[in-house]
Amino acid sequence: MSRPIFEVIALTAQDAQAAAAGGADRLELVTDMAADGLTPAVADFAAIRAAVDLPLRVMLRIRDGFTPGGLDELLARTAALRAEGAEEFVLGFLTADGGLDLPATRALAEAVAGCRWTFHRAIDHSADRAALRADLADLPGLDTYLTSGAAAGVSHGQHVLEGELAKAGEPGYRQRILVGGGLRAEHVPGLRAAGFDAFHIGGAVRADGWYTPVDAAKVAEWRALIDA
Repeated sequence: MSRPIFEVIALTAQDAQAAAAGGADRLELVTDMAADGLTPAVADFAAIRAAVDLPLRVMLRIRDGFTPGGLDELLARTAALRAEGAEEFVLGFLTADGGLDLPATRALAEAVAGCRWTFHRAIDHSADRAALRADLADLPGLDTYLTSGAAAGVSHGQHVLEGELAKAGEPGYRQRILVGGGLRAEHVPGLRAAGFDAFHIGGAVRADGWYTPVDAAKVAEWRALIDA
């Protein structure tokens, strides 16, 4: 059995190097965590790509919340990132009433055609998770859902995640579940025992939240915990 996937959020090249040194398998690249993670500048993506040899999933989101905002601007940013060499992405949009914004999500999926991408934690804020998954089931490139099972985090949503994992392979449930959002160390043994094999961490590998860089030693601690 291959070891679990361990994804770490990186804001800078320094973060990326520390995450790689600690044993991360993949990075999610964002900026502005005060807005819960927005699309990084092309120059920042380029600096991180030059600093590490890890897969990089780049956030496509230019405003706080889960509506797309200026879709033309976002498509232009996406094109610039692709031109710079970005190959994997994170995206996903909801309507004001919590439904899937399929036109916006499809537009971004088409803009990154040929690339793999994650539908992020917008699923945890959606009005109907099952309907969202059904509507996205055949969208090209979607291989992962980043989710905690509930808007309030893993402690509230683990039973939801376990129910979705039990449907693995069914239409709408063929994508990997990447567990993240309120994930704490004490959750990991139970999640591993239940069969989850992908984990996403942000602030937990920093000494003092988002004001401090990724700590390689903390990444290594999580790596060992996930692999145990």
